[in-house]
Amino acid sequence: MASASATRPRTSRQARSRRTGRARTARTRVLAVLAALALGGAAALAAGALGPLGDAVREITLPLEHEDVIREQSAEKRLDPALVAAVIYEESRFRDQTSHAGARGLMQITPDTADFIAQDSGGTAFVQADLATPELNIAYGTYYLRYLLDRFDGDEMLAVAAYNAGETNVNRWIAQAGGRDAFDPRADIPFPETRHYVQNVAERRGEYREHYSSELGL
Repeated sequence: MASASATRPRTSRQARSRRTGRARTARTRVLAVLAALALGGAAALAAGALGPLGDAVREITLPLEHEDVIREQSAEKRLDPALVAAVIYEESRFRDQTSHAGARGLMQITPDTADFIAQDSGGTAFVQADLATPELNIAYGTYYLRYLLDRFDGDEMLAVAAYNAGETNVNRWIAQAGGRDAFDPRADIPFPETRHYVQNVAERRGEYREHYSSELGL
C-alpha cells in the first residue's frame, strides 16, 4: 500500500472497537429517549435525559471517526483538523462509498486525482483499491487539500472550492471575475453544488471545532 508524503498513520483494533462501541451506545441512547417520548415519558426527560440525547444525536448527525488519523495527518500537512473533518463530512458523512464518478472513500478521491497524488508523493506501490482504506484515503485527501492550499496561496475558500469542482474550474472562475481580489464566491461560483459545498464546509468546520475540540486536538 502506498503512502502520501507522510509516515503512514497507525490505528489499532482497540481504537476501532472503541469507535464502534461509542456509535452503538449513541444509537441506544437515542432509541431509549425516543421510546420515552413516544410513551409520554416527560418525567424521564425532566430527570436529565436531554443531555445524553443531545450528545447521542450529535454523534449521529455530526459524526466523527478516525480522529487519530485526522489529527496525525492534519499535523503533518499543516491543516486544521476541523477543516479536514468538515471536508470528510461533506464528502461522505464518514461512510466508505464510491460515487457515480468513481470517487472513492471517506474523502471521495477520484482515480485520476489518486494517481496524481501517488506520483507527486512518491507512492510507487499505490493501487486504486487502497482508497478503500481509511488511513490511506485520509492521507491522500489531506495531501491534496494541502496541495490546493499551496496552489491558492493559503486561501481556504478557494482550496475547498477546488476540492469539489477542480483546480481548473476555480482558476477559470477567478480569471472571469477579474482576479482573486475581485472574486466573490456567492456570485462567481457558477456551480450551485460548489457554492453550497463551500458554505457547508465552513459551517461544519465551526461545529467540529465547537463539539469535538478535544477529539481533534484543538
